[in-house]
Order: sequence, then structure tokens, then C-alpha cells
Amino acid sequence: MKLEPFAMERMQSTYENQVAFNLSESGVHPLTLGELVDDDASRAALMAEDDHPCQPLSLTLMAGPIDTRINPTKVNELATGQSIDWFERNLISRVPLRYPGATRRVYPGFLQLTAFMSMNAERHIKAQVDLYKAMANGEHEQAAIIKAFYDEYFAVLDMTAEFYLETVQWVFQDHLLAKGELAWHGRRVDPKAIRRTALFTIEGERDDICAIGQTVAAHDLCTSLRPYRKKHYMQAGVGHYGVFSGRRWASQIYPLVRNTILANE
Repeated sequence: MKLEPFAMERMQSTYENQVAFNLSESGVHPLTLGELVDDDASRAALMAEDDHPCQPLSLTLMAGPIDTRINPTKVNELATGQSIDWFERNLISRVPLRYPGATRRVYPGFLQLTAFMSMNAERHIKAQVDLYKAMANGEHEQAAIIKAFYDEYFAVLDMTAEFYLETVQWVFQDHLLAKGELAWHGRRVDPKAIRRTALFTIEGERDDICAIGQTVAAHDLCTSLRPYRKKHYMQAGVGHYGVFSGRRWASQIYPLVRNTILANE
């Protein structure tokens, strides 16, 4: 079975620039999480440069590494502390023969999960102890909350080797978008071309994966946007995961995202 490569450049889809009808009439508002923010920002810039009729009405970037040179985290230091060859040798495996996609080169989900867990090992161990205490004491509601969180937290998929390695190199090591050097099919991505798309960036106060300042850096790149089309929000008391999941996401962040979309319809 032939497995097609899935890399960063493929994420910046050709098809989004070949749509024959104006999607913006029904409202297009990309909302992007984590490492994928560079892809959506790039697509918006390319479409703006072409004055494409399907440019998004708004673009929400949440806890994503636009410029990881700002307030580097342990994740950023790991990325810059090793060569891309080291990542390929030590973190890339092949899918076993008994699974779909056999022999495809991937960054295994269990490695990513292990890395995330090790960053806050004490907190995760305490949560598991709290889970069993709640179950033992008959506190079923509290136990269900903890279990639901980890059911979602543990649901990590494998990532294709091409996409993972290009993300590490382009975003975390070479900072291509932040330095104005990112290209798509030979075309330089220029965020200054964005003029009509409202930009909303969101960060978490305690985010130890994508630190404060790394996402809001998008505003410095989109210099052609008028001030009233730019908005930033820092959510107090949450880490990386809390920006897009949990109580504060539902009660404090989501309403802001919803209002941003409605205000730019």
C-alpha cells in the first residue's frame, strides 16, 4: 500500500486557494489550536495576498507558537537543544505491521503523551491519587470529572514523521514564519498582506508549553491590520490545555471566541 507523505506544506492546502465559490458568504472563521496556528496564519496570508474571495472573516489563534524565541519554555529549549537529525533518529518509529498504515514513519502518540506527563509528573500523580480517593469515598461526581479529563488527555494520536519533523524545524528551530522566511510552494508567506481578516489571539497565564507572548506575536506580523481588527486575551489561571478545554474554556474563553465570530459576520 502506497502511503502519501503528509507534511507542513500539505497542511497549507492547495485546495483552499482553488475554491470556485465564495465561502465567506456563509461565514468562515478558522479557530486554530497549538502548533497548527502557523498553518492557518500562513493560509490566511496567502489568500489575502491573492485578494481571494474566500478569505476568512476572522482568525482565532489559541496557545500556538507563532514566535518561540519569546519566553522560551522547556519544550522550546528541547527543540533548539538538539539537531533535527537527533529528533529523526530518536523519536521517529514505524507503525507495526498489524495496524492500519503499517510501516508509515510516525512520531508515536505515546511519546508525545509521555513528554507532556513528565513536564508535570507530580500534578498528574496527585490527580490519579485523588481519583482513587474520590472513588473510595463514594464521591462519584468528582471521580467522573477527573476520569473525563484524563480520558480526553490520553487520547493522543500518532503524527506523521514529515509533519512532526518539519514542525520542529520550521517553527521551533528556524522560526520561519516569525522571521518572514516561511514559503509555500516557493511563495513567501507575508502576514502583512492580511487586511480584511479580524485577528484574535488567546494565551494562558500558566502555559508551560506555549508561553505568554508566543501567540500574541502574530499581531506584530500582521502590520496591515487596523487596530480595531486585532484583539488579544490572556486567560488567568490556566495552562496550555485549559485554554481550549475545561471549565474556564467553556465559561470565559468560548464566549469571547463566539462574540468575535458574531462581530465579524
